[in-house]
Amino acid sequence: MTQLLVLLQAGGAGGGSFQLILLGGMILVFWLFMIRPQQKKAKMAKKFQDDMQKGDKIVTIAGIHGTVNKINEDGTIQIETSPGSYLKIEKSAISLEWTQNINKAAAAPAEKK
Repeated sequence: MTQLLVLLQAGGAGGGSFQLILLGGMILVFWLFMIRPQQKKAKMAKKFQDDMQKGDKIVTIAGIHGTVNKINEDGTIQIETSPGSYLKIEKSAISLEWTQNINKAAAAPAEKK
């Protein structure tokens, strides 16, 4: 038993560098699985908002479906929710995931024809 304690105490001197390496590894894993995917997602959303054109079908983060009618210079867009009914919303209020899902669903029946 005393030999085990002596070995643990002798190995304790290098334990600080091991803890530093372990902390660095944890930070790397956190960056790979949390921060990097969020940055990619934000970049895709920004590109999607910049590439938006008149006539695109969209869904807002509040669940409002509409068609882009006008793109304003101040970061807002005007959408037509029903014939003759228009809303002015921020570009950042458009849901990338929901918009892609609704456009995929609309494209699927068109491809079957």
